[in-house]
Amino acid sequence: MAKKKTNIESNPKKSKNDVAVGVVGSGSFATAIVKMLVENCKIVHWCVRNEYVKGAIEQRGHNPTYLTAVNFNLKNLKLTTDVNELVSACEIIVLATPSIYLSDTLEKMTCDYQNKIFVSAIKGIIPKVNDVVAHYLRDEFKIGFRNQAVIAGPCHAEEVAMERLSYLTVATVEDEVSQKLVDIFNSDFIKMHSSKDILGNEYSAILKNIFAIGAGIASGLGYGDNFTAVFVSNAIREMETFLEAIYEAPRDVNESAYLGDLLVTAYSLFSRNRNLGNLIGKGYTVKSAIQSMKMIAEGYYAANSIYKTSKEKGLKLPIVDTIYGILYEGKNAEKQFKKLTAKLN
Repeated sequence: MAKKKTNIESNPKKSKNDVAVGVVGSGSFATAIVKMLVENCKIVHWCVRNEYVKGAIEQRGHNPTYLTAVNFNLKNLKLTTDVNELVSACEIIVLATPSIYLSDTLEKMTCDYQNKIFVSAIKGIIPKVNDVVAHYLRDEFKIGFRNQAVIAGPCHAEEVAMERLSYLTVATVEDEVSQKLVDIFNSDFIKMHSSKDILGNEYSAILKNIFAIGAGIASGLGYGDNFTAVFVSNAIREMETFLEAIYEAPRDVNESAYLGDLLVTAYSLFSRNRNLGNLIGKGYTVKSAIQSMKMIAEGYYAANSIYKTSKEKGLKLPIVDTIYGILYEGKNAEKQFKKLTAKLN
């Protein structure tokens, strides 16, 4: 039975928070997260990709590649390229790298990270272990769920940059951790909600990227809004089937962290996964579509893992099967979607 989430409101306060918080990653969502945090925190530690990015931000006050319109007061930032420097200095570490780069980043971590809070803003599978971030942190670094959190929900970085109202869900088992995160993220343009469904939030964020590729393929093939609505309504049912098979929990997939994130990723022109699918639907090969994109579409890597897991569980997920076939088996998108139309309702 679905359990209603609780909204947590931080106490309004004039002064900024002294909490030691850091962000690992320098892509668009990492940059958006830094923007969120500087609203409430005196100092935000930021571990960026390389010295060029660090120097460019220090000189210009903005990321040279992503969300370049977002200008930062450098007094609010402490920049580094050393993950150990950031982790050592921070109580809360937000991981916001693409999933394919996370293992390379964290394997450099030699400092003491016990009792730190690690927050995943990564909506993808870790290829090295073919698993979600929560399990990767637990199994490879012995960071238990009590020291973890997941940020989920419909929140495109581009809209954060424009300070358009967005809603985020923080999933963590500890109420104290949840409140700390709400206090540092809540602002006039970011509204926070809480959940204890860490794995459900993480897997839903991964699944919606796969479904968004499908919505993009449909658009590229010429299917219209009517079909996309049916496609998405089937997708949320597939998401619920998968989540229940992986980890049963009191959850309502109609909430914004699940359905809301699926909707925005499937429909928005900001969605890189939808854009990847659109290119494939228009006739690009999968390889050329990926190469033509400036940013990483997490759904491509996730499709392989989710497909294999669904087969191990004996699940019937026709949309996942269709997207996997197109991405990894070279099947013709037009023919596969024609077959898929007979399975949707």
